[in-house]
Amino acid sequence: MKKPRWVVEKEQAKKAAAAETVWLFGLHAVRDALMNPRRERLRLIVPRNAADKLADAIATSGMTPEEADPRRFSAPLDPGSVHQGAALEVKPLNWGSLADVCIGAETPRVVLLDRVTDPHNVGAILRSAEVFGASAVIGTRHHSAPETGALAKTASGALERQPYLRVRNLSEAIEELQGMGYLVLGLDGEAEGTIEAAVDGQRDRPVALVLGAEGPGLREKTKETVDRLVRIADRDSPLRPRMPGDAAVARPGVPHSRRARRARRDGRELCNNDHMAERSASQARLGASQTRGPPPFLLRPAPEPKQCRSAA
Repeated sequence: MKKPRWVVEKEQAKKAAAAETVWLFGLHAVRDALMNPRRERLRLIVPRNAADKLADAIATSGMTPEEADPRRFSAPLDPGSVHQGAALEVKPLNWGSLADVCIGAETPRVVLLDRVTDPHNVGAILRSAEVFGASAVIGTRHHSAPETGALAKTASGALERQPYLRVRNLSEAIEELQGMGYLVLGLDGEAEGTIEAAVDGQRDRPVALVLGAEGPGLREKTKETVDRLVRIADRDSPLRPRMPGDAAVARPGVPHSRRARRARRDGRELCNNDHMAERSASQARLGASQTRGPPPFLLRPAPEPKQCRSAA
């Protein structure tokens, strides 16, 4: 009996996913992938000077690197990639299901991305999400940025520690989160209410924030599915939210996650200066006359973050 077409396509997709590999590049991205016990590593290409810089991480991983000529770097990367002499072939990370990462935290916070396709934007959002303690960043399998070397390099190691899931259908994922008790808010520059008003009196409730692509914003189906559309406070302009600056603006004042604190103790610099710079740039574009106090999305009161310092 001939298999139905949908069964054949599903099996083909499963085989393709099993065979998929990603080339990570850049010293920070490669180092963190080498140190990540969850990461399946296949091939490491480095010239001698980069191998010396990554010596501890290489020893931890147990890999035997392939020594490359720095003048003829043999890794199959885009010619424009700033690889810093380090390239690592890996399998994509598997963070499990939505319930695996979105249930269990004391007051879970989740960020969903509606057709955000730019890997640099997604990488910056992952950095913000890790620093501010989000349980997960969730995109879609199609029309969203997959795990790539460019995304990993922009995330500067956050890809190895911050859960990043890609689901089949975003609206179904929103409904699943709502079934878990989440308050799901869609960020829309034309919304009447603010994030602060939407979460007033619900600070202990799980919250998910949906961000749309720069330009088109949220899709109509997404707008219909979320609990409420909101905007960032004090923005009189009806301009749509900007990516990834507004992702950082919507989440300041959140206590650093255990992952972020542990990463700092390991000697990594997880400073939020980049995110504050993005926040300032976004405010300037929209004509903000002065810096606002932090809106309480993620809603866990915390002292002002201290100045980050690089590890000695």
